[in-house]
Amino acid sequence: MKSWRDISEGVGETWDHVLDGWRKLFRRAGHALTRYTPGKTEEAGGGQSGEIALRSAGWGVLACEVFDDNDQIMVRLEAPGMEKDDFDLQVVSGFLVVSGEKRMARERNDGGYHISECAYGRFERAIPLPDDVDSGKAKASYKRGVLRVEMPKTKPRQRIKVVVH
Repeated sequence: MKSWRDISEGVGETWDHVLDGWRKLFRRAGHALTRYTPGKTEEAGGGQSGEIALRSAGWGVLACEVFDDNDQIMVRLEAPGMEKDDFDLQVVSGFLVVSGEKRMARERNDGGYHISECAYGRFERAIPLPDDVDSGKAKASYKRGVLRVEMPKTKPRQRIKVVVH
């Protein structure tokens, strides 16, 4: 039979492993976590769909990739279930700020269950840019759930040749 001390040490060791796992997850994906708050249509509440929309507000993932080449920076952001007019894009202090609202699609529910693993509502995600960009010449497109933003750099990177002796 284990003593209280053995059980306590086992729980402490298990808790350390859980914390270590959360730290690793946060380092790898913490920047993609995005807070969704109730949107304009859900704030009024009322009815079952309003309640469901309020419950689905929370944390979601807007994963992105940033590509940097000599002339431009390209950002790809996964944002499924939206329309191109749902986005607001700004470049502010070295960040591409993507904000918008993901609205809940109206679907018919005859049963007693409704399971939602999607986040709905207003959101904002700030993506750090590796270089200065000319936001006035930025181009954005949205296709099949992926927002693509291309921004030319203000000063293209100069390549130099270094001779090693």
